[in-house]
Amino acid sequence: MNANVKKVDYAVRGPIVQRAVQIEKELKEGVKKPFEEVIKANIGDAHAMGQRPITFFRQVMALCTYPELLDDNKFPEDAKNRARRILQSCGGNSIGAYTTSQGIDCVRHDVANYIQRRDGGIPSDPDNIYLTTGASDGIVTILKLLTAGEGRTRTGVMISIPQYPLYSASIAELGAVQVSYYLNEEKCWSLDISELQRALQAAREHCNPRVLCIINPGNPTGQVQSRQCIEDVIRFAAKENLFLMADEVYQDNVYAEGCKFHSFKKVLFEMGPEYSSKVELASFHSTSKCYMGECGFRGGYMEVINMDADVKAQLTKLVSVRLCPPAPGQALMDLVVNSPQPGEPSYQTFMKERTAVLSALAEKAKLTEEILNTVPGISCNPVQGAMYSFPRITLPERAINEAKAKGQAPDMFYCMKLLEETGICLVPGSGFGQREGTYHFRMTILPPTDKLKIMLNKLKEFHQKFTQQYS
Repeated sequence: MNANVKKVDYAVRGPIVQRAVQIEKELKEGVKKPFEEVIKANIGDAHAMGQRPITFFRQVMALCTYPELLDDNKFPEDAKNRARRILQSCGGNSIGAYTTSQGIDCVRHDVANYIQRRDGGIPSDPDNIYLTTGASDGIVTILKLLTAGEGRTRTGVMISIPQYPLYSASIAELGAVQVSYYLNEEKCWSLDISELQRALQAAREHCNPRVLCIINPGNPTGQVQSRQCIEDVIRFAAKENLFLMADEVYQDNVYAEGCKFHSFKKVLFEMGPEYSSKVELASFHSTSKCYMGECGFRGGYMEVINMDADVKAQLTKLVSVRLCPPAPGQALMDLVVNSPQPGEPSYQTFMKERTAVLSALAEKAKLTEEILNTVPGISCNPVQGAMYSFPRITLPERAINEAKAKGQAPDMFYCMKLLEETGICLVPGSGFGQREGTYHFRMTILPPTDKLKIMLNKLKEFHQKFTQQYS
């Protein structure tokens, strides 16, 4: 079989999650445990954690899936208009038809208009928009397009450590070379250009670094990059001739005071033609995060900037091999970028629901940081954005040695014990990468507030007990 597949590791659904699924089965079969349910705080799956869908989105999706409902007066007129427009762009007026490979034309136009509004009027060309099966699909496609060479000329892909394991897994599968640059935990997981330079110089000894990946807001680390930082990254990419990939799926998830989301595209164009005519950029968004949480629909888009016309033709060919992204995901992406406007019947309900979700997440981000920082041996940076905390844990020497004797990473050993004793399912920091000798876990802030408080207090008790046991 393909040797690269064996190298693929995806911690977010790794051994801990597989054990959590087994435990759920055991609980259903009546096996006695010291807890009644498994709390899956391992993945950013909002609806699975109890978040309610946005009414307007589901109304339009219902109308698109079962158009007979267009005659039903229970549905508001703006939902019907959106559904009719989407259906008229589908073959045979059916969401069950294939679409063009780049995505439904009217949806790509709506995405371009959304980007233009978001970025203060900077133009966006629908021809540069590719609809994707979630952002992940777009990210893998671009990495596939850019991986080339052999030995020392093999493509190197620069990724942050800690990182979202989609990147390391895709790099391994494609046989590209992972070039790790470390975020600065002491400065709230900030990105230092000197560290990018260090990583790049070291990598040039054994590969050809061509791609720089940035996740903003950060996953798993929750930091939001300042405008200055983004400018510095763009200058660095221009100087070193790197293709920039900006993963911006958490762009509405910004909670900390003084923090603001700046898109790479906007900053690039505001830096003037010296950069905006030169730096190659692909940026990604999705229906799965922000206030939507519609992970299962697998909707997303990417926008490519300054891509050579011949290369872009190859990209279009590459996406056409998979025919098209799921049409329902494309329809949902359209609703995200073309949501109810003032004066439309659904506007007030939509804004109320959207605000409620984002306010609750902001409150839970603060709560998580505050409670974790009361635990001796756990330190948690502010959760400025996204959906996760990534606290550092201090583990006793005896626990580290026992883990190593079992052939496990120490934070994997810790998280497995936490799962067996409390039913809380987290992902160890070793699955995302971390500095040698440090240990972490990633935890989502998505559970409802009351459940989150219970979970954090259980975690606090467990950590104190674990520390005593191994001291």
